[in-house]
Amino acid sequence: MSEHTMGAPSRISLRRRLKLYEIDGVTLLVIPAVLFVLALFVYPFAYGFVLSFEPKTGGMFANYIKFFSDPFLYETIANTFWLAIPATLINVLISIPIALRVRRMDRRRLLTTILVIPITLGTVLIAEGLLIYLGPQGWFNRTLVLFGFEKVRLVHNYTGVMLSLILSGFPFAFLLTLSYITGIDPSLEQAASTLGARARARFRHILLPLLAQGLAINLCLSFVQTFSVFPSAVLLGAPAGATRVISIAAYQAAYEQYDTSMASAIAMIMGFCQLSVVILILASRNFFYRGAAGGGKG
Repeated sequence: MSEHTMGAPSRISLRRRLKLYEIDGVTLLVIPAVLFVLALFVYPFAYGFVLSFEPKTGGMFANYIKFFSDPFLYETIANTFWLAIPATLINVLISIPIALRVRRMDRRRLLTTILVIPITLGTVLIAEGLLIYLGPQGWFNRTLVLFGFEKVRLVHNYTGVMLSLILSGFPFAFLLTLSYITGIDPSLEQAASTLGARARARFRHILLPLLAQGLAINLCLSFVQTFSVFPSAVLLGAPAGATRVISIAAYQAAYEQYDTSMASAIAMIMGFCQLSVVILILASRNFFYRGAAGGGKG
């Protein structure tokens, strides 16, 4: 046997071993995404987390002790929850019947485009529009005065911020809900209707169980979006009063007091609050799924 023949199996074996370490096209596509996440999320989060334990004065936990010992700071958590939870529930709950209605319409694309226009405007432009139309000298109050009614205060308070959160958050919740609803086979409802199930029973025992998982994700994403409210709370709310949210406290610590360590600690607390609610929603989705799927014919 020649030396060439004896060396062939070893070369083939080496080639096979090298092939195991080859990077295919899919892996190459994932690498930029991983680098993007590391650069824009993991590293800033890790840096902020470490920075929050490096206060200007005091021990390692001085920033957190300061936050939870000052009512002007820790009350921002309750203020933010008081805005984010109702706005999230309103956006998601309203999106369900509207999405069900739009799904059955012929001009679904046109109606969907109209409903999601606020996404293109942005929160700042929406806030400016509300100030113009609902402000003390806006057309709404002028119309009330014209018909003999007193002016109502709809901006620079809780109501103004809530309206802004609904206008800016509803299109996002609606698009998610519509995508989940359009993925459900209409023949399921038709079969239930043929068997005598009413509209309420069809929704409760067919649509709602199928939507439960998607609505949980919708609630999570909508809550994270509303909990991070900042422009609306500043432009339409009372930044020193009822709408002093936690993002305002972080901004003031960073750009007014120039205390980036304290701002990082507030950001960590803000992230922990968001993560807690997300975990709670995801942990309870199976419970609601079983509750919606249970029961008999309605």
